[in-house]
Amino acid sequence: MLKLIYYVPESHLDATKLAVFEAGAGGIGNYEHCAWQVLGTGQFKPVKGASPFIGELDTLERIPEWRVETIVPEDRASHVARALKVSHPYEEPAFEFIQMVNITF
Repeated sequence: MLKLIYYVPESHLDATKLAVFEAGAGGIGNYEHCAWQVLGTGQFKPVKGASPFIGELDTLERIPEWRVETIVPEDRASHVARALKVSHPYEEPAFEFIQMVNITF
């Protein structure tokens, strides 16, 4: 099992969550569309060659972004990553997968 963590502006929060859920993320037992999210501040500086969704070239931007965490089965990771990239407004969305340890009680 993997944990997906990604950052997204509020304008695309629901669309990205729906896309990753439809691709196979967010299932825990008998529950679907499971996620945790928190609002924070992201920063970036687009440079030559960038086509930013938000901001201007050579200007440091600080904007509100949501951090979203959800669970992803390993065999769905590439599908979920593709769905995130297609639904996300940024050229280079920041995301990561973390390997989870499965402990049974």
